[in-house]
Amino acid sequence: MNKLVEEALNRQIKDEFQSAYTYLAMSSYCESINLSGFANWMQKQYEEETAHALRLFNFLNDRDGEVELLAIEKPNSKFESPLHVFESVLEHEKKITNLIHNLYALAVKENDYPTQVEMQWFITEQVEEEKNAGDIVSQLNLAGNNNIALMMLDRELSTRTTEATQ
Repeated sequence: MNKLVEEALNRQIKDEFQSAYTYLAMSSYCESINLSGFANWMQKQYEEETAHALRLFNFLNDRDGEVELLAIEKPNSKFESPLHVFESVLEHEKKITNLIHNLYALAVKENDYPTQVEMQWFITEQVEEEKNAGDIVSQLNLAGNNNIALMMLDRELSTRTTEATQ
């Protein structure tokens, strides 16, 4: 396996686990302000991000690459409001999208066709991730300071289940 691509995949595995850890911290914050539906959404996001990391982990192993688990940082756990949480989610997902695009571009440059195909799945996934986060930011903006609207959104977010990642 191309060493540049292998190193980039290892960094992306770390970034996916970092994302999972970030969502777990956000879940904890949401629980602390008694928004268990928001916390549920974040926990499901944690599970998805972990599945993404494992998908890359398995992809790298399947291609006889060397997996190197890199250190992840302590995530932010302080937020001002549910809106601030989801604005952070959207910003974070845009950052991950950029990392995926860079990884795809590297795979193209290095003529690594299997990685290009794998990254296409992630590119499609990121469109969904950004849309979901953006929709919730919009709903929170519409709700404003209306506690009833916030509770209705909390109830809706409590119904989220983990989606298949294959």
